Amino acid sequence: MKKFVLYYRVSTKRQGKSGNGLEAQRRDIEIFFDKFSKEPFEVVGEFQDIESGRNDDREELQKALTLCKKQKATLLVSKLDRLSRDVEFIAGLIKRYDFKVAQFPDADKFMLHIYAAMAEQERDFISARTKAALAAVKAKGKKLGGARPEHTAKNRAMKKLTDDYTKKVIKFIEPMIKQNKSYHYIAKTLTENSVQTKTGGAWYASSVRNYFLRAQSMGLIK
Repeated sequence: MKKFVLYYRVSTKRQGKSGNGLEAQRRDIEIFFDKFSKEPFEVVGEFQDIESGRNDDREELQKALTLCKKQKATLLVSKLDRLSRDVEFIAGLIKRYDFKVAQFPDADKFMLHIYAAMAEQERDFISARTKAALAAVKAKGKKLGGARPEHTAKNRAMKKLTDDYTKKVIKFIEPMIKQNKSYHYIAKTLTENSVQTKTGGAWYASSVRNYFLRAQSMGLIK
């Protein structure tokens, strides 16, 4: 049986708490297992960092790599940039570990090296473009920083919608959690009973988990 260690990374605490970014990563990995895993598998560990990708010495990533070596497992990430945008760092991982990228399920080591080089070039271009844009704004005498009022209002409205929906859907989720049902089981049950997500999409184990954690943070359950 093939063993996997899952690794996720989000850049900010806000993303970590809200599930923004994290839910997409979990969805990619679920798709990989559902559509592209060609043999029986076991997930032996999951790790998550809330930190910038610029730092390659991330605590949870190191724990994930240590477990991979101990269990002779494959490291699985949703996107290559969740590991790093540094081609040298990726090249080192390729030499020492077996890892897979959910969005490139059939990529071999050579292809991953090429993707890493492209990601590093993209990082450098984004950095240069951002600096140029900030310099242009500053040259015009405009004040930098601070959220626009319309963006702040929109964020508040989106948060309220999500909170309101969490209050509604947790009534279905909590009883099954108390029965020790898995997130996968709950997602399947919600779908089969035509309980929709906030966006009207399909339920995944990751979305069940995110609503459960959000409900806990809101004090709806203990």
